[in-house]
Amino acid sequence: MPSYEELLEKAQGELPEQTQGDQRFTIEKVKGHLEGNKTVLVNLKKIAKDLQRSPEHLLKYLLRELATPGKFVGERTIFGTKVAASMINKKIKKYASEFLYCSECNKPDTKLEEEKGVTYLKCQACGAKKPVKNL
Repeated sequence: MPSYEELLEKAQGELPEQTQGDQRFTIEKVKGHLEGNKTVLVNLKKIAKDLQRSPEHLLKYLLRELATPGKFVGERTIFGTKVAASMINKKIKKYASEFLYCSECNKPDTKLEEEKGVTYLKCQACGAKKPVKNL
């Protein structure tokens, strides 16, 4: 019969390598290309799904922040102007800090809830609730 220490060592040896340090949640970078003077993204809906937010909410935020027209066409997102991927990624990070991470415990376990016309960011981990701006 193996000892507790031996079993513990065996279990620790079988754990996957921790690749992201203490960050358990990472935001995927946008993938896309330019078509003439338009910017086409192929993974914005997936990023919204990873953030557990509606793609329309994320797109509306990005269009306002980037001051550009745009829309979803099937799975692709088309912006009416040339926009650098680094700029879009920066704006998605800003979106996450405003509409995803809890201001108290900094965890991404939040939901957007609407009460009497005011949208709140409600944390599922610590229970904190704060109003966020309407888009």
